[in-house]
Amino acid sequence: MEYTRYELARIIGARGLQISMGAPVLIDVPDELINPIDIAMQEYDLGLLPITVKRSKNV
Repeated sequence: MEYTRYELARIIGARGLQISMGAPVLIDVPDELINPIDIAMQEYDLGLLPITVKRSKNV
């Protein structure tokens, strides 16, 4: 599924917030990655994000 830039921003932001609040990280984090947003982007790039988008059919 391809996401719009707004959906992608929302997904990355929500996952970054989860990570910053103590959620388990789904990847092996290198020492240089400390920003939760960067970690969320890495998870997204690897296809590991546990977040989905529901779209209505009326759009």
